[in-house]
Amino acid sequence: MLVESPPEQSGAPVAAAPPRGRRAVRGAGLAAAVVLLAAVCVASVAVGAKSMPIGDVWHGLFASTGGRNDIIVSEVRVPRTVLGLLAGVALGLAGAVMQALTRNPLAEPGLLGVNAGAAAAVVSAISFLGVNSFTGYVWFAFLGAAVVSAAVYVLGGSRSATPVRLALAGTAASAALYGYVNAVQLLNTAALDQIRFWTVGSLASADMSTIRKMWPFIAAGTVLSLLIARPLNAMEMGDDTARALGAHLTRTRVLAMAAVTLLCGAATAACGPIVFVGLMVPHLVRGITGPDMRWILPYAAVLAPVLLLGSDVVGRVVARPSEVQVGIVTALIGGPVFIYLVRRRKMVKL
Repeated sequence: MLVESPPEQSGAPVAAAPPRGRRAVRGAGLAAAVVLLAAVCVASVAVGAKSMPIGDVWHGLFASTGGRNDIIVSEVRVPRTVLGLLAGVALGLAGAVMQALTRNPLAEPGLLGVNAGAAAAVVSAISFLGVNSFTGYVWFAFLGAAVVSAAVYVLGGSRSATPVRLALAGTAASAALYGYVNAVQLLNTAALDQIRFWTVGSLASADMSTIRKMWPFIAAGTVLSLLIARPLNAMEMGDDTARALGAHLTRTRVLAMAAVTLLCGAATAACGPIVFVGLMVPHLVRGITGPDMRWILPYAAVLAPVLLLGSDVVGRVVARPSEVQVGIVTALIGGPVFIYLVRRRKMVKL
């Protein structure tokens, strides 16, 4: 479904067509990013907290006989890699859409309260309903993310919503919901360890059941994000300019928030809140592609899983035989990058 009229009908040339040579360079760069992603996926399957010969990894993938190493490869590392791939795609796209929607270069999926809504719903499910499995978290977290996204849109003014009002409404909702999460954790010490493990952000509990439940939401959010690339290009020039170019602002904002909810809600449900991936990757991509969302979104969808899976591999290696959760690794990387972005005005400007 096209969300905006084609340029030849609406007069909305939202981005000048790049020269053919530049398109070729961007295409080659995207192909190289795909190769890099494939290499990181291989590393994610081959490297873990338990050291394993590469022959055993190959055997576990293609000639499994049910041995211990075969089970580790096929039932632990492969689902973990697939989950990281899907979550990375979701967080990268959600971050790029968020930054374009709010015209805030420091926006990330938590800005509209999606993470906070998911966290509040999961904590409630654990504390009051006794839910204790990741497959159980998925539906509660997704429901919480969807409800809070809709509430933020209403609080932000619905049809008259502006990027600033949406960001303020999201920030206020996040603060209130995280206060609720902290209060529940203090009052229910029996569920504290379970809640704490989820809220730190991890790929460690990946299984194919969780993946089967989350991938349709991420697929829908991915398609929706790619379809609104043109109107998002127009909205980055300002509301008046976008309206003059024929973009439908309300419809685009509703669809963008729906895409962010689908993507971020599903990823957060399965992995817990993972910070900074949705912030860092779109900035990196923008330095490669320029401001055209038609290129930013595909690049972000490829490079965000590279960052997430690479961080997960690092977390598995640095503390052998234990692990450092991927949410902690991305936070350690993202903190200095965030400060760098704040201080580099030229880089921060969209």
